[in-house]
Amino acid sequence: MTFNLQQENNRRKKLRTLPYDPLTGEGCCGTRTDVWLPGNRSRVSVPSAMTADPRYHRTLTRRDFDRLRMEYDFEFWCATCVTIKDKSSHRNVRMRLNRPQRTILTALEGMRTAGRPIRAILLKARQCGGSTLIQVYMAWIQLLHRNNWHSLICAHVKDAAMTIRGMMTKLLANYPGEYLPDGVKEWKMRSFEGSRSTSLIGNRENTVTITSAETPEAARGKDLAMAHLSEAAFWRTSPGHDPNDIIRSISGSIALQPETLLVIESTANGVGNYFHDEWLRAESGLSDKCPIFTAWHDNDIYALDVPDADAFFREMDDYERGLWEQGLTLEQIHWYHCKRKEYISHRAMQAEYPTTAQEAFAATDRCVFDEAAVERLRTDCLAPPFTGDIHGLSPKGRDALRQLRLTPQPGGRLSVWRHPERSDQRESRYLTVVDIGGRSDASDFSVIAVIDRYSDRGKPEVAAQWRGHTDHDLLAWKAAQIAAFYNRGLLVIESNTIETEQTEGDNSGFVLDEIADSYPNLYYRRSIDRATGTASLRIGFHTNRSTKPLIVNRHIATVRDGGYIEHDNEAVNEHRTYERLPNGSFAAKERYHDDILMTRCIGLFIDDELKRNSGTNISALKRPSNAFSRNRQTAMFQPNNQSKSRI
Repeated sequence: MTFNLQQENNRRKKLRTLPYDPLTGEGCCGTRTDVWLPGNRSRVSVPSAMTADPRYHRTLTRRDFDRLRMEYDFEFWCATCVTIKDKSSHRNVRMRLNRPQRTILTALEGMRTAGRPIRAILLKARQCGGSTLIQVYMAWIQLLHRNNWHSLICAHVKDAAMTIRGMMTKLLANYPGEYLPDGVKEWKMRSFEGSRSTSLIGNRENTVTITSAETPEAARGKDLAMAHLSEAAFWRTSPGHDPNDIIRSISGSIALQPETLLVIESTANGVGNYFHDEWLRAESGLSDKCPIFTAWHDNDIYALDVPDADAFFREMDDYERGLWEQGLTLEQIHWYHCKRKEYISHRAMQAEYPTTAQEAFAATDRCVFDEAAVERLRTDCLAPPFTGDIHGLSPKGRDALRQLRLTPQPGGRLSVWRHPERSDQRESRYLTVVDIGGRSDASDFSVIAVIDRYSDRGKPEVAAQWRGHTDHDLLAWKAAQIAAFYNRGLLVIESNTIETEQTEGDNSGFVLDEIADSYPNLYYRRSIDRATGTASLRIGFHTNRSTKPLIVNRHIATVRDGGYIEHDNEAVNEHRTYERLPNGSFAAKERYHDDILMTRCIGLFIDDELKRNSGTNISALKRPSNAFSRNRQTAMFQPNNQSKSRI
């Protein structure tokens, strides 16, 4: 056992210590050709494209050879000309690419040498050197390749922007004089027309604008060929300032030409934001960007000696054994084991030092739903075949339910993944669930979700969804239209907001009674007055301190067990950002939403109750639901205006 373990571990360490020398070209990226260095008998490996350049010939001087090589060999140029501060020793050193940086460079150079625009999204672990690599790569293009090739580097905060400026100043100030263009004594960053944020660099007519997302005005209206958007997942959102709009504006200003560049880079900051959305699009091949992920174990510095390999191997937990199965060395796993103790939870460690891209987007340790189970939901997510809206003869009243029709519209608020099965007339097949939000664009969304309780895949499936902002009376009628379209299915309205408005004197609360007069298939609950003990029937599901834990905890089990089919990516995101607060209650993470999620919690809870109590024929049920009785509610189904049958 000892011999085999040590033997395998040594084999893995040897694979990770393959020779790398950017001066000789050994272990460097790209297709390479061995050539003789001018003036001596040693050989170096250079990019093959260099030997095809008409300027290349065997009689070149060593200086001219190196200068030509620098145009083709970024790694050689960095090791010869670029000065950075070493993070370990804090000394100025020539830049020698680490393993994560070489991974990033391979992707960028693959696009550049193929004559394609360079477009990438980089998801990184801490301290991988990704930002430095991208900034230096852009400087290489501006200093050695292109003229009038303006760039933008936008950091998430002002201090980060100043650090970037300092790095660029150091690069130019320490550039070797023998490799400067003829007649040039030094390179400096010079202010461009008095601008504080835009500077001329080198001897070409190239500018670099260095700014932060806190002051995005410097990024607007620029003639850009390259842009690096750093730590984009952490760009702050405030009233009148949407970082997503800034990113889209910058992206749209860069032409689709060879050697133009746009790299959006960040460590992860949860899900549901622009960076996460773009990463998912890139992973699925729907984006113009190449997804690049660097894990913590790509960096060779993350390793610690193991005094007793056998003892450590025996004590490894399941996660650490999983790392071993992935091919990591004992030294890497030992570093992870020790570093993990610094964090309050493993989830927090995973967010900072992810092993996989999925881990990188892990939310806080207060996340309610199992991360892996939530991501399994995403496998069924897809663009809806239909987007648009639904209309009747009028937006409200009885005519709203007549001559219903779907009107297609790109980007419409109604998404349809599954149309109703007209041949199946079971009144119980479709549930339409409404979560009422605010009227203004700045408020929570209102959501109407349709759940097919008996889909052909054997479990409930999200069939359609409407999401947007509108007046509450119009929303209720819109929900009735959708429910009627889906075979007059059971309409469940989460009534908290409307009942509150009615209590405060807002007449919109009476819309539920109007809906009941025209649409008979509504969900009722039995409400008991605690003071008098009098029971009454009320329309809608009421979410309160008793019912919310019930529906959320039921949904946790449903997600864990793969109990329903989701089609909306945003719904999955809301699962990822739903938290258990310190007081034990549930809520969406700050600045995130849970409106879609609540339609799933309510709808799937009611579906489960209906199946548990009645099988498929809910109109024949007569007994009350014990679950609702315990919470002072009884679910009621009203098949027509004259009679009510209890569930």
